[in-house]
Amino acid sequence: MKNEAPDNTDLHKLGELIKDIEVAMLTTRIRDGSLVSRPLQTLKLDANGELIFFTDAKSHKIQDLTDDAGANVAYAHPGEHRYVSVRGRARMDRDEDTINELWSPAQKIFFPDGPHDPNLMVLRIRVRDAAYWEAADNFIARAFDFARGMLDESPSNLGEHGHLQG
Repeated sequence: MKNEAPDNTDLHKLGELIKDIEVAMLTTRIRDGSLVSRPLQTLKLDANGELIFFTDAKSHKIQDLTDDAGANVAYAHPGEHRYVSVRGRARMDRDEDTINELWSPAQKIFFPDGPHDPNLMVLRIRVRDAAYWEAADNFIARAFDFARGMLDESPSNLGEHGHLQG
Protein backbone atom coordinates (compact mmCIF):
# COMPACT_ATOMS: atom_id res chain seq x y z
CA MET A 1 0.00 0.00 0.00
CA LYS A 2 1.23 3.47 -0.86
CA ASN A 3 1.26 6.01 1.97
CA GLU A 4 1.21 9.53 0.52
CA ALA A 5 -0.09 11.26 3.65
CA PRO A 6 2.05 14.23 4.72
CA ASP A 7 4.83 13.40 7.21
CA ASN A 8 4.31 14.24 10.89
CA THR A 9 0.50 14.07 10.63
CA ASP A 10 -2.10 11.75 12.11
CA LEU A 11 -2.85 10.54 8.60
CA HIS A 12 0.78 9.55 8.04
CA LYS A 13 0.76 7.61 11.33
CA LEU A 14 -2.43 5.87 10.14
CA GLY A 15 -0.64 4.92 6.92
CA GLU A 16 2.27 3.51 8.91
CA LEU A 17 -0.06 1.48 11.13
CA ILE A 18 -1.83 -0.16 8.16
CA LYS A 19 0.87 -0.28 5.47
CA ASP A 20 1.70 -3.98 5.88
CA ILE A 21 -1.86 -5.21 6.44
CA GLU A 22 -2.90 -6.60 3.08
CA VAL A 23 -6.63 -7.02 3.64
CA ALA A 24 -9.07 -4.70 5.41
CA MET A 25 -12.71 -5.28 6.30
CA LEU A 26 -15.07 -2.62 4.92
CA THR A 27 -18.32 -2.28 6.87
CA THR A 28 -21.39 -0.62 5.37
CA ARG A 29 -25.02 -0.22 6.41
CA ILE A 30 -27.61 -1.97 4.23
CA ARG A 31 -31.19 -0.84 3.63
CA ASP A 32 -32.66 -2.69 6.61
CA GLY A 33 -30.22 -0.85 8.90
CA SER A 34 -27.97 -3.81 9.65
CA LEU A 35 -24.22 -3.82 9.06
CA VAL A 36 -22.30 -5.92 6.53
CA SER A 37 -18.52 -6.36 6.28
CA ARG A 38 -16.43 -7.61 3.39
CA PRO A 39 -12.70 -7.83 2.63
CA LEU A 40 -10.89 -5.37 0.38
CA GLN A 41 -7.26 -4.70 -0.46
CA THR A 42 -6.14 -1.18 0.43
CA LEU A 43 -4.15 0.21 -2.48
CA LYS A 44 -3.26 3.67 -1.22
CA LEU A 45 -3.70 6.33 1.44
CA ASP A 46 -3.45 9.54 -0.55
CA ALA A 47 -2.31 13.00 0.49
CA ASN A 48 -5.95 14.11 0.83
CA GLY A 49 -6.69 11.50 3.50
CA GLU A 50 -8.55 9.03 1.31
CA LEU A 51 -8.09 5.27 1.50
CA ILE A 52 -8.32 3.92 -2.04
CA PHE A 53 -9.58 0.53 -3.16
CA PHE A 54 -10.75 -1.09 -6.38
CA THR A 55 -14.23 -2.56 -6.40
CA ASP A 56 -16.73 -4.08 -8.80
CA ALA A 57 -19.43 -1.68 -10.02
CA LYS A 58 -21.98 -4.51 -9.67
CA SER A 59 -21.17 -5.28 -6.03
CA HIS A 60 -23.75 -4.73 -3.31
CA LYS A 61 -21.41 -2.37 -1.47
CA ILE A 62 -21.89 0.22 -4.23
CA GLN A 63 -25.64 0.37 -3.52
CA ASP A 64 -25.02 0.34 0.23
CA LEU A 65 -22.65 3.29 -0.03
CA THR A 66 -24.95 5.15 -2.41
CA ASP A 67 -27.75 4.88 0.15
CA ASP A 68 -25.49 5.73 3.12
CA ALA A 69 -21.92 6.93 2.46
CA GLY A 70 -20.80 6.26 6.05
CA ALA A 71 -18.30 3.42 6.29
CA ASN A 72 -15.84 1.77 8.64
CA VAL A 73 -12.63 0.09 7.57
CA ALA A 74 -11.03 -2.31 10.08
CA TYR A 75 -7.45 -3.57 9.96
CA ALA A 76 -5.87 -6.32 12.05
CA HIS A 77 -2.31 -7.58 12.29
CA PRO A 78 -2.64 -10.30 14.97
CA GLY A 79 1.02 -11.29 14.70
CA GLU A 80 2.06 -7.82 15.86
CA HIS A 81 -1.02 -7.27 18.04
CA ARG A 82 -1.96 -4.16 16.03
CA TYR A 83 -5.57 -3.19 15.30
CA VAL A 84 -7.02 -0.12 13.58
CA SER A 85 -10.59 1.06 13.04
CA VAL A 86 -11.18 3.89 10.54
CA ARG A 87 -14.40 5.90 10.23
CA GLY A 88 -15.08 7.76 7.02
CA ARG A 89 -17.31 8.63 4.09
CA ALA A 90 -17.27 6.89 0.74
CA ARG A 91 -17.40 8.05 -2.83
CA MET A 92 -16.90 6.14 -6.06
CA ASP A 93 -15.50 7.11 -9.44
CA ARG A 94 -13.77 5.69 -12.51
CA ASP A 95 -10.74 7.98 -12.51
CA GLU A 96 -8.43 6.58 -15.19
CA ASP A 97 -5.29 8.16 -13.74
CA THR A 98 -5.91 6.47 -10.37
CA ILE A 99 -6.72 3.14 -12.03
CA ASN A 100 -3.58 3.25 -14.16
CA GLU A 101 -1.41 4.28 -11.19
CA LEU A 102 -2.65 1.48 -8.92
CA TRP A 103 -3.28 -1.28 -11.46
CA SER A 104 -1.27 -4.47 -11.03
CA PRO A 105 -1.44 -7.80 -12.89
CA ALA A 106 -2.94 -9.40 -9.77
CA GLN A 107 -6.05 -7.22 -10.26
CA LYS A 108 -6.81 -9.16 -13.44
CA ILE A 109 -8.25 -11.96 -11.26
CA PHE A 110 -11.12 -9.64 -10.34
CA PHE A 111 -11.19 -7.51 -13.49
CA PRO A 112 -10.42 -9.79 -16.45
CA ASP A 113 -10.60 -6.98 -19.02
CA GLY A 114 -7.72 -5.20 -17.33
CA PRO A 115 -7.67 -1.55 -16.28
CA HIS A 116 -10.37 -0.75 -18.84
CA ASP A 117 -12.79 -3.32 -17.42
CA PRO A 118 -16.23 -1.65 -17.41
CA ASN A 119 -16.94 -3.03 -13.92
CA LEU A 120 -13.80 -1.56 -12.33
CA MET A 121 -14.51 1.34 -9.99
CA VAL A 122 -12.34 3.29 -7.59
CA LEU A 123 -13.74 3.33 -4.05
CA ARG A 124 -12.46 6.16 -1.86
CA ILE A 125 -13.03 6.35 1.88
CA ARG A 126 -12.32 9.85 3.21
CA VAL A 127 -10.84 9.32 6.67
CA ARG A 128 -12.82 11.11 9.38
CA ASP A 129 -10.88 9.60 12.26
CA ALA A 130 -9.31 6.37 13.42
CA ALA A 131 -8.66 4.46 16.63
CA TYR A 132 -5.76 2.08 17.05
CA TRP A 133 -4.41 -0.41 19.53
CA GLU A 134 -0.82 -1.68 19.61
CA ALA A 135 0.58 -4.16 22.08
CA ALA A 136 3.67 -3.21 24.06
CA ASP A 137 6.97 -4.99 23.46
CA ASN A 138 7.04 -8.72 22.81
CA PHE A 139 4.90 -11.59 24.13
CA ILE A 140 7.09 -12.23 27.18
CA ALA A 141 7.05 -8.57 28.22
CA ARG A 142 3.26 -8.41 27.76
CA ALA A 143 2.79 -11.58 29.81
CA PHE A 144 4.99 -10.14 32.57
CA ASP A 145 3.03 -6.86 32.61
CA PHE A 146 -0.26 -8.76 32.67
CA ALA A 147 0.89 -10.95 35.58
CA ARG A 148 2.22 -7.95 37.50
CA GLY A 149 -1.13 -6.20 37.06
CA MET A 150 -2.91 -9.23 38.48
CA LEU A 151 -0.66 -9.35 41.56
CA ASP A 152 -0.50 -5.70 42.58
CA GLU A 153 -2.43 -2.52 42.10
CA SER A 154 -0.07 -1.04 39.52
CA PRO A 155 -1.61 -0.59 36.09
CA SER A 156 -0.21 -2.91 33.46
CA ASN A 157 1.32 -1.56 30.28
CA LEU A 158 -0.34 -3.86 27.78
CA GLY A 159 0.07 -1.45 24.90
CA GLU A 160 -0.94 1.82 23.37
CA HIS A 161 -4.38 3.02 22.38
CA GLY A 162 -4.71 6.18 20.36
CA HIS A 163 -7.05 8.31 18.31
CA LEU A 164 -6.11 9.94 15.00
CA GLN A 165 -7.89 12.73 13.13
CA GLY A 166 -8.42 12.65 9.38
